[in-house]
Parts: sequence; C-alpha cells; structure tokens
Amino acid sequence: IKLREVQGTLKTDGEFWEDRLVRPLDVYPEHKHDLYRAGLQATGAKGYPIKAVFLEIYTDDGIVGVSGPIAPEIAYIIDEQFRWLIIGADPIASERLWDVMYRHAIHGRKGNTMLAVSAIDCGMWDIRGKAADMPVHRLLGGPVRTSFPAYASMLGFSIEPSRAAERARQYAAMGYTAQKWFFRHGPTDGKAGIARNIALVRAVREAVGNDVDIMMDAWSSWDVPYSVMMCERLAEYDIAWLEEPVLADKIDSYAEIRSQVRTPISGGEHEYTRWGFKQLLEAGACDVYQADTYWAGGISEMVKIAALCSTYDKVLIPHGHSTPANAHFTAAMSPVLTPILEYLVKWNEIHQHFLTAPVKPVAGLVTVSEAPGLGIAVDPAKVEAERELKWG
Repeated sequence: IKLREVQGTLKTDGEFWEDRLVRPLDVYPEHKHDLYRAGLQATGAKGYPIKAVFLEIYTDDGIVGVSGPIAPEIAYIIDEQFRWLIIGADPIASERLWDVMYRHAIHGRKGNTMLAVSAIDCGMWDIRGKAADMPVHRLLGGPVRTSFPAYASMLGFSIEPSRAAERARQYAAMGYTAQKWFFRHGPTDGKAGIARNIALVRAVREAVGNDVDIMMDAWSSWDVPYSVMMCERLAEYDIAWLEEPVLADKIDSYAEIRSQVRTPISGGEHEYTRWGFKQLLEAGACDVYQADTYWAGGISEMVKIAALCSTYDKVLIPHGHSTPANAHFTAAMSPVLTPILEYLVKWNEIHQHFLTAPVKPVAGLVTVSEAPGLGIAVDPAKVEAERELKWG
C-alpha cells in the first residue's frame, strides 16, 4: 500500500469559507467565537494551499485501488494498525478483510479507526470494480438509476440573512430542488440567538419559495427543550428535516425530540457500523439516517446499514463527505430508500480538488460514473508536490 500526500492550490474568488456552524464546543464561552475555515489559510491572490492523502492499494495483477482523500491521522492508523493485515490479503475478498480488520481493532469500533477501515474497504471495492471492468454500482446490483437529484449542502456560506437569501436563490436557479443550511446559534445564545436562527430560515424560505425543500442542521449542539421549541417556532417554514439536534450518543434524546415534534428528525453521520445504526433504529431516533460511507465502515458496511434501514422503512441518505463512493451507492439503491444525494458544495471543492473526474451535479442532478471501480484518480496537473507518508 502507498499513502500518497499531494499538495496543490485551491483557487477561489475572495474568501472561501465565509461562516461556520454551531458546534458542541460553543457551550464554553472561550470557544464560542472561534473561527473555522476548514483548515484553509489564504496566501493572497494565488488562493489556498491544500493537501490531501490518497490510499493506493497495489495488487500482484497490476490493479491499483484508490480511495480518499483521508486525513493524515487516518493514514497513520492505516500504516500502523492495518498495513500488516492488508499485505498479502486477497483484494477481492473484501468481506473477509473487513471482518479481520474489525476483529483486530477491538478498541476502534467507532471513530478514527473505523474511518481507516472505511478507506481501506472503499479501496478494495475500487479494485473489485477494476478487476471486473465494471463500475462499483454494477457490482452492488445497480444501476437502479443512472442519474438522481442532489441537494445543495451550504456549509461555509454566509448565514447573514440577505447573503444567505442571495445564495439560496442562486442555487435554486441552478436546478437544486433542496438545500441544507446550518444554524450558528444554540441554547447558550439566548433570545438573540433564537431570533437569528429564525431570521436565517425565514430568509431562505422567502428566497426559494415553497417548491424547494429546506433542511436545517444543528450539528449536535442543541438539547431536547431547545430543539422542541425551535421546531415549534419554525413550523410555518416547512422544514424538511432538522439534522443532528443533539450529541450522537444521546439516542434517547433523539427519540424524545422526535416524539414531540412534527418536523422530521435526521442524524447518524457520527454513528458507525450496522450495530450502531441498529441501536438508532430500534430506539426510533430518526426519520432520515445519514451514515457516511468513509466513516461508518465503507461500502461493505453501508450495504448492511441500508438493509437495516429498509426493514424499518426509513430513508438512508449518506452523509456528503464521500461523494464519488456515495454516487455509486445511491445509483444501486432503491429511490425509496435513498432518494437524493447530499452535495456539500464547499467541502466538495476541497475533497475533489485533486480528482481527474470530480462528481458534480448538473442542473441539480448527478450522473454516476461508468468508469471501472469508483472512478477516483489523481490529476497530475493539480499536484504541485507530493510525498509518501510512512511511520513504521
């Protein structure tokens, strides 16, 4: 295996990351006003220096499986904990390798270690597709659809009401039939924070009209009373769902909120594996589940999570940090189970910057790649420097 760190420049017009979302850490006053720019620091007119790590898995037959980008800390776990398990393994036997890694990582069933397992699993699916000369969505039993709608996930755009309204109109005109915006304020911000949250939703709704769905994300930073109150106050704006109102481990709080409000509740991006989602489903925690392919266990595990969601008749829309893999997964799932793809507008500019064929919606629709495997390849023209990461 090779852990390939590439460097380049993300060119943008003006400030790229305009605003941040509310965070669980904001309950502490010294952190409430921290800035966040997705790790980007401007260097003037040239844009933002950017790094990404891609996992490359080499086989004896000359096929190279590619996945990523991943963070350096995930690359470290792959190198230190899993390299010795991968070398010599049968790359087609992805179920066996997943089980071996899961059993080895007894203290890593959630969090960064599972992110490492996910990246390896996606790389193995890329190998399987290339070996069969088929796109991954065909190996998964698809395509059910070759194109499908995406919703614009607006993290990083300004949430000042007039600027948010302008952006909302712009993306509705581009063909997106749904948008997700991110709250900046929570329970510790008092009545002024409530008013600002409502002003954001009102501005977006007035900008796009009633035919565009609006979803709102609280990023695990609210509590039960605040969530119930906000749902009541925002009912007139017809929110399609409220996302992650409380911390991921507070499953009972999810269920309590859901039992008290009419607004659909979504969550699960910070949950892992079929066992974690089984707990959420049994508790009746959410209406919409959002496992992340590169976090929750890879494509192999997403298939199992999808089966669970289908038995509970719940929607599964993968979290948007894994767009190329998510496109293959979505193409192979029933449109009733996975009706739409999340497209994190700014994060995709970062995550797909180095790709030769980034997956981008056109008129609000994504068309799945027919290239063998996942269709992930690094564009040499965008690489200004690179090195191989090794710790062992």
